[in-house]
Amino acid sequence: MKLLLDTNAYVALMRDHAGVAGRVRRAERVFLSAVVAGELIFGFRNGSRYEKNMSDLEAFLDNRHVEFLPVSLTTADRFGRIAASLRRRGTPLPTNDIWIAAHAIESGAELLSFDRHFEFIDGLVWIRL
Repeated sequence: MKLLLDTNAYVALMRDHAGVAGRVRRAERVFLSAVVAGELIFGFRNGSRYEKNMSDLEAFLDNRHVEFLPVSLTTADRFGRIAASLRRRGTPLPTNDIWIAAHAIESGAELLSFDRHFEFIDGLVWIRL
């Protein structure tokens, strides 16, 4: 199974959340979206442990089972399709979460998140914690 971590799932993993850690251990591949990385780094910069948090993130990304996903034109196309569909149905979501969902769909990964609003995205395989 391929797994993409939402921001809250990464934070839970770093806090040794048993459910998240178990799923990450069972995954054949773990993805981290550039959008998730941006949200994390924003949080790090607003906290008091920037160096430690960045070091942990870099170590996580150095793991051979983890792959960083940059935003591509394909990602942008998926984002546009998802955002348009949500707007037509009157179910807006936070913009960054639409990007994260686009990455999950593009990579064929299951998205691991605590956020319930991902249930509104067609074609997304979402694991709610």
